[in-house]
Amino acid sequence: MKPTSNDVLIRPGRIDDVETIHAAILKLGTHIGAPEEIISTADDLRTYGFGEKPAFSTLIAEVGGEFAGLCLYFPIFSTWMGRPGVYVQDLYVEDRFRGRKIGERLLRCVAAQCRKEGGVYLRLSVDSDNEGAKAFYERLGIAWSSYEQTQKIIGEAFFAFADAPENGEQE
Repeated sequence: MKPTSNDVLIRPGRIDDVETIHAAILKLGTHIGAPEEIISTADDLRTYGFGEKPAFSTLIAEVGGEFAGLCLYFPIFSTWMGRPGVYVQDLYVEDRFRGRKIGERLLRCVAAQCRKEGGVYLRLSVDSDNEGAKAFYERLGIAWSSYEQTQKIIGEAFFAFADAPENGEQE
């Protein structure tokens, strides 16, 4: 069967996709109302995603050869389950391609790949006021976890924490 211009192709991201991947992340930041939170650069993604020791992987969705969406993810491990899983850091679908199940297809591809590698779960975070995303994930059976809360330390506070002597006392 010959592919049509409406067919969705999902493929691994490549180093030559870095500018497109970064642009999608910037659009995602704008979509959730926090563009100033995105301080990464395309060079950061190139270095840490496509360098010697990749910290993440990507899937790209295309429709008729045109960028339609992105899923950026990396492996994780549950000591409680004793099994690997996958963490989805970013899921983005271009506005004009929404409603075509592209986000769902990207997530299902990541889950299938994880399962093939012995994984048993998928985890992601949702911005607390992104009601549309929460409803989307709930519809797919990706439920809110009432017993967990994300904690983080970033920037100068992280550097100070990381650089402190092992025993926690200042020199």
